[in-house]
Amino acid sequence: MVLLALGLSASSQKPVNAASATSEGAYTPSEKQRKVSKLVSAVMERAHYRQTTINDPISSVMLDRYLSALDPARSYFVATDIKEFDRIRYQLDDAILSGSIDPIFTVYNRFQTRNRDRITYAIELLKTEPDFTLNESFEYDRSKAPWLDSIDELNDLWRKRVKNDALSLMLTGKTWTEARDLLNKRYERALKNMDKTTSDDVFDLFMNSFLHVLDPHSNYFSPRDSDEFKIQMSLSYEGIGASLSLVDDFVVVQNVIAGGAAAVSGLVNANDRITAVGEGINGKLVDVSGWRIDDVVQLIRGKGGTTVRLQILPAGAAPGSTEKVISLVRNKITMETLAAKQTVRTLQRDGKAMKIGIITVPSFYQDTDAEQAGDPNYRSLTRDVRNAIVELKKQNVEAIVMDLRANGGGNLQEAIGLTGLFIDTGPVVQVRQTGGHIEALDDTENGVAWDGPLTVLIDRYSASASEIFSGAIQDYGRGLIIGQQSFGKGTVQTVNPLDRFSTNKDAGFGQLTITTGKFYRITGESTQHRGVQPDIALPSAISTEDIGESSMESALPWDRIRTAKFKPTSNLNNQLKPLVEALATNHEQRIGSDPNYQYLLQNIAAYEALRNEKTLSLNLKSRQQQREEMDQARLQRANVRNLSLGKPTFNNLEALEKQESQEAQKKDTIADALLDETTEITADFNRWWSSNVTGTLANTHK
Repeated sequence: MVLLALGLSASSQKPVNAASATSEGAYTPSEKQRKVSKLVSAVMERAHYRQTTINDPISSVMLDRYLSALDPARSYFVATDIKEFDRIRYQLDDAILSGSIDPIFTVYNRFQTRNRDRITYAIELLKTEPDFTLNESFEYDRSKAPWLDSIDELNDLWRKRVKNDALSLMLTGKTWTEARDLLNKRYERALKNMDKTTSDDVFDLFMNSFLHVLDPHSNYFSPRDSDEFKIQMSLSYEGIGASLSLVDDFVVVQNVIAGGAAAVSGLVNANDRITAVGEGINGKLVDVSGWRIDDVVQLIRGKGGTTVRLQILPAGAAPGSTEKVISLVRNKITMETLAAKQTVRTLQRDGKAMKIGIITVPSFYQDTDAEQAGDPNYRSLTRDVRNAIVELKKQNVEAIVMDLRANGGGNLQEAIGLTGLFIDTGPVVQVRQTGGHIEALDDTENGVAWDGPLTVLIDRYSASASEIFSGAIQDYGRGLIIGQQSFGKGTVQTVNPLDRFSTNKDAGFGQLTITTGKFYRITGESTQHRGVQPDIALPSAISTEDIGESSMESALPWDRIRTAKFKPTSNLNNQLKPLVEALATNHEQRIGSDPNYQYLLQNIAAYEALRNEKTLSLNLKSRQQQREEMDQARLQRANVRNLSLGKPTFNNLEALEKQESQEAQKKDTIADALLDETTEITADFNRWWSSNVTGTLANTHK
């Protein structure tokens, strides 16, 4: 199986039924784990795209990744622990190759000891109410901070951490007593969860730490995680449609899956943190901080058509910031929920009505089961978009917008087929495989489905197949790319069941996803790391520093290969600079008086200011004042927008959030400033196109 979608990696911190700790409380590797270690390392050396020898330099990075996975906030280990672990810094390569993986369990056993000590200390601290009048601060982002030198320093860090946990709850209206009781339950639950840890948990965590040294998209799946992966790939499960992971006691949204309730709502984003879950519209919100990831997944999943409520701390927001509560109706992800959809917008240009078609593409889907069964009418993105274009032509649209925002990819053949609807025959993408073999993949079908003006709207979550399509459209001079720099995932993963390498075909070794290839545009430039750069950039609240391939430490680098033989479909690229300058001038004039666009810009600025804060005041009055100022600023921004639009204003934040939630359930009522402006730019582009573009798009019989 070849994987082209963004974010198909799963959390490596899921429990499986396997050997657990010894009677003394220390974890040790099983014989199966020793075999899997040797097998995985051998397969990775041979099959991974990097074809890297597992050696001392790899071992050193492996240790750092493992320690970061265990203690991302550097709040459990102390410097003496790290110094002690340095003894094995250049031994882990030999350990993983030989299956002598005892050292990784030794490290984990120390972590468990430190973890138990920290939580026990936190529970002890709850016996005394902190002094919330002191002017001190808490550094909550310690991912790049030095390891603390002593237990005393660690105690002070945890004193502040517990104080901040309590303060964050008190900002929601709870008393100290209520906050204390809730935290006591949370910490006690964390202690119990420690006892549920298995040796397979330890092994899975380390194996993925090792694999992520080579690249962020290669993963090891234990037998149970393999089943979970298959459920996600089959689109047969019912829930909210999001992959979750556990990061430093927070349940974090790894990625939002196209077609799921979370994606449809538009209210859930990657890196959001789920702090509480409630069943039904009025069900009590249950605090899930510190829960095991499997328990949270089971709480969120449920029968299709039922409602689940999530309390979310938005990505980038500091602990204690205002959380939002959203309601999602669980659904089953099907081809129908993934299907491309078309709409028409009518704009005015030169005193005349101009119709612009918009095709929303959530995923590059294909019903592979039906296709393999020989069904000539199997469901696919290319077929659906072709039909959408037919319908748009009937409505006399003059230009088309392809909306690929948040499209994480999918089927490679659909990326080629979709491109073929807008270009005549020719190469669409090049693939370089492990070992260096390069192949150009072509659209071989004559003619085009649409030969008029085309724009493609992308954002940072547009990845993989989305980047193949938008890159090809750009390279052929077929249309304009608008929006934000795309994700930059230009790699191919293959799924490898490990039992196939064993004489025992039911060994239960799990499976590997291995990065085995790299995508290149027809110009020879890789989409990897850099993504696709838009011709016209629009603002976004999605941080390119926190999201995207370039934000991942082990991402494969950008490079280039030879250019494929292709012929641009028009002279657009030769006239691109003056065109973009003209479109940008009109764009700037429009957005200055667009209330929705200005509201977007103001919200982005507020988010950036919040994201850049790395410490929090532990003075209750200061935090209350800060939160009140932020809430009032948000309310004021919304009211200024509504006044400009002639709409009623809000008396309080609750009224604003209620309306936003209601609008999210009715997607057509949401103010989408970026799509609105993209449509305006497309209308301007259409006026230019008819008198300036010459090309070879004559055949339209697709």
